[in-house]
Amino acid sequence: MTEFPVIASTISAKELGEFAKEKYGLHKNFDCKLFRTGMNHTYFLSDNETKYVLRVYSHNWRSKSEINEEIELLNLLSENNLGVSFPIKDINGDFIQEIKAPEGIRYVVLFSFAKGNKVRFLDTETCSLIGELMAKIHNLTANKIIDRISYDKKSLLELPYTYLKEFFSEELPEMEFIKGIDGFFEKTDFENCKKGVVHLDIWYDNMAVSDEEKITIYDFDFCGNGEPILDVGYFCNQLFHIETDKKEYGIKKKYFLDGYQSIRQLSEKEMKMIPKAGLAVFVFYLGVQAKRFDWSNIFLSENYLKMFYVGRLKSWIEYNNIEKRTA
Repeated sequence: MTEFPVIASTISAKELGEFAKEKYGLHKNFDCKLFRTGMNHTYFLSDNETKYVLRVYSHNWRSKSEINEEIELLNLLSENNLGVSFPIKDINGDFIQEIKAPEGIRYVVLFSFAKGNKVRFLDTETCSLIGELMAKIHNLTANKIIDRISYDKKSLLELPYTYLKEFFSEELPEMEFIKGIDGFFEKTDFENCKKGVVHLDIWYDNMAVSDEEKITIYDFDFCGNGEPILDVGYFCNQLFHIETDKKEYGIKKKYFLDGYQSIRQLSEKEMKMIPKAGLAVFVFYLGVQAKRFDWSNIFLSENYLKMFYVGRLKSWIEYNNIEKRTA
């Protein structure tokens, strides 16, 4: 019988739980359950009183040094009492575990559990609080550089198109449209703005809202270097697509931006960059779906490209009147 190599596996929750209890000195009553698979695999580790999150990074997705940078960032934020899910040391004082999966080495990190609920339709007060927390994170990490990806024109716009070409013909109208998005950006759009560390994926699916309206942001898997306005623009873009009533969107966006600017003032250039920033990050994530097609998006098809993604990009461009640069 021929033995075939594996590109992705799902680790047994039972064995992973036993491994974690030993590594972290947890009581035998803790139970481990798979929550979901995706970019990485998420497990919940809990007993009757305490709950943790175990993230099993996909093979060859993040290097150990990249994960270390994520951990150091989260520790900085947590030490400054900002609402984030933070990493937890094992009994030997280590943050990262290594396990041997069929496809190769996978890294494991234990995180605190973010108490509260995912809230898709946010009220105005919560939007304001999210803005405040985002701004505090940006203030703390202003001008800081970490050993991770830098989000610029190449990584946000050019590389995603390269990844998409592996799946779609460049002659498709949708591909021509995506390639043409570069024309909405000036050469200076990714220059001369304030720099720092960005989360790049702040939206309702990566935060918990408690009954006391305490916000906890998690999943810093895409953290990197870039302009803080990228986080602002992406949140506005996600809020735009969630709120079908654009009047309601406008109100909630204002509360979010007012909350943000109560902590960190946005320059005139940054305010003008919000629509373009939201557009750029959306293109980036389309590239991620193509790059990690094998386990990130089984729906990546011409129809998906046309109906879901390009439709969203066009509606955002039209709503914000983003104009192409003149030659």
